[in-house]
Parts: sequence; C-alpha cells; structure tokens
Amino acid sequence: MVGGRRRRLVLELLALAAVLLLAACTSQSEETGVAGPPAGETKSTFVIGYDTYWLGNSWSVQLAAEFRASVSRHGAQIERVVYTQSDNDAQKQISNVDSMISRKVDAIIMTPVSPQAAVPIIKKANAARIPVILLGADANTDTYTSLVTVDDTAIGRVGAQWLVDRLGGKGRIYVLDGVAGNPVNEQRRAGAREVFARYPGIRVVASAAANWDQAEAKRAVTSMLAAHPQVDGVWSQGGAMTLGAIEAFRADGHPLVPMTGEGNNGLLKVWQQLGPESGFDAIGVSKPTWLADDALKVTLRVLTGQPYQKNDRKEPPAVTADNLPSLVQPDLPDDFWVDTRLDPAQIRSMFNG
Repeated sequence: MVGGRRRRLVLELLALAAVLLLAACTSQSEETGVAGPPAGETKSTFVIGYDTYWLGNSWSVQLAAEFRASVSRHGAQIERVVYTQSDNDAQKQISNVDSMISRKVDAIIMTPVSPQAAVPIIKKANAARIPVILLGADANTDTYTSLVTVDDTAIGRVGAQWLVDRLGGKGRIYVLDGVAGNPVNEQRRAGAREVFARYPGIRVVASAAANWDQAEAKRAVTSMLAAHPQVDGVWSQGGAMTLGAIEAFRADGHPLVPMTGEGNNGLLKVWQQLGPESGFDAIGVSKPTWLADDALKVTLRVLTGQPYQKNDRKEPPAVTADNLPSLVQPDLPDDFWVDTRLDPAQIRSMFNG
C-alpha cells in the first residue's frame, strides 16, 4: 500500500514536471496545467478559501455576489467556503490568506490588493501545495496556479482606440484616471497611452485622478472645462466617472463629446436617454463581474485534475451603440453592472440585502 502511494506520487511529480516544461515552451495564452488533490487523497468535495479584497464600490460588491452565486451552482463539489475580507488592505489580505493556509483549505481564490506584497503569501501557499487562483488582478510572481482576468491594459487600449477613431485621429481630450498607484489604474492608463502615442493629432489637455467616483469626476471636469473649454473627447477609465463628466458638461451648458466608460447601468441609462440626437456617443469597455464564476470553475478543474489555463486573460467585452438597447436595464439601479450571470432573484437580493 505504501509502495503504491510512493509510485503514484512519483508519477504525479513527473507529470507535473512535464506540464511545467511544456508551459515554459509556450506563450502565456497557451499555458495549461493539470493538478489535483495531494497524492493518496480522493475527494469529492472541497474547502475553498475566498478572500473578498474590497467592498468599497458597486463592482467589487457584485464580484462577491457573483462568486456566492457560483458557489450555489456548484454546491455538490463544495464542502464549505472560508470567507475573509481584506478591505483593500494588503497586510490584512496577507493575514487572511495565511489563516487559510493554516486551516489547510484545498484551494485559495484571491484578488491581490498589491501585486508585490502578495508574492510571499502566494509562495507560502504554493509550498503548502495549496493552489492559488488569482481573480481579476495580477501578482509579481509565477508561482500562482491560475490567473483569471480581463486584461486591464486591453481595456485602456480598446477605449482609447475607439475614441481616436471617433475623432478621426485628432482632437483635444480630457483623461480621467482611477486611484493613482492602483495596478488596475496603471495598466488601463498604460494601454491608453500606447494608443495615443501613435496619434500625434491627439492632445491630452487636462487629466485628473478621480478615484472612480462620480462626484470627484464631476468636480474635476468642471475645473477642466473652465481651464480648457475647447475639448473634443473624454477618455475615462470608467466606473461612475463618465457619469460625472456628463453631469459637468451639462451643468456648464457645454455640448457633449464622445466619452469612454464601462458597462455600469447608470451610464447606459443616461446614454440611452440622451439618444443619438444629442450628439453623444460612448463605449463601455468592461471587466465583467462574472470573472468570479470563472475563477471558481477553474479552481474546481484544478482540484479534480482537469486541464486549465495558467493565464486566462480574456478580451474585454464592450457596450456600443449597437448593443446598448439589449444590455441597458432601466428598472435596475445605476450601480448594477450589466454583463452578469446573476439571475433576477440574485440581483434583487444584492440590492435589497
């Protein structure tokens, strides 16, 4: 019996080595892996550790709701979930994940608050043979098991290219960033800069970090309009900032210009209400909250020994004038994110408590 376990362990280690060698010879998008419970264990249900990195905006709240909904759909494979909450604090997240490791969960799903600060705790989980699935954010290490995300650089790039095309390659624009120093903010801005650098006719005449907040964006754009009234477009990282920009333009009596944003329902409702006759046009380039569902699916594939992608970077979905009518939800709150896998009852529960 012991000899059989040892042989099985050797075979698993050889298989893992072969997978790692194959991954090293392929591009990121082609990397796959196969993993499962420790040698000698056969499990049909698993204990999953899930760290809620933040509940400070509607997107993060819906991300957590998508995960809980996914748990309910996969309940036959889940013994229980160990939930923690990190309040966007890197040190608290490290402590939370460390606690999961001590409790010997079967796998950990986390959204790194800091790509660098998360590295030691990811390596610790790896040493303990606990798979770590990164949800929606990178870490500065390759020792995680799988990354499930939409590339934020691509989000910035897609929105910027749409705006450039809409302006015919030249014009004065405002830039609205999110939280300065946040990895998502920096990646989206980098993607936009990459595009703007190719078009010398595009001039950024004003920019501000409006922290993905509607009121802050309105104040920032109000100041921009006073200082630089000649403007042809707004590149916004999204969230509610695009709504704040629209409010500032309308309060100033300034004609609306094309703006980028995300797939939040508040923007879509205003966009639809304005109509094409207003001259307003937009694009909502999003990181969908259903990524949490995909992260749990990948986790279960890892734990049951099925193939999975190490780096699952999805292309960002976009709301345009063409699909706006089918996606906007007039009867739902502004804080709702329209690209979802939540059913109507789960959506009502999220907003009604």
